[in-house]
Amino acid sequence: MQEIDVRGLPPPEPFENIMRTLQKLPAEETLQVLIHREPFPLYEALRNSGYTWQANALEDGSFNILITRAA
Repeated sequence: MQEIDVRGLPPPEPFENIMRTLQKLPAEETLQVLIHREPFPLYEALRNSGYTWQANALEDGSFNILITRAA
């Protein structure tokens, strides 16, 4: 599993970093993203690009999101 932490980056850097990392991610690998807010625009981009995700809110208000390519 690959992990990136984009907490605290100003928009649109978190989105751009996530999408850039996903382009390089092997098909069978999962990307774990730590982000400071729930990224609703990202979800639509993931859906349109053939990815699935699972988002979990953390105690500090940030989110842990696991992203994989849909089978």
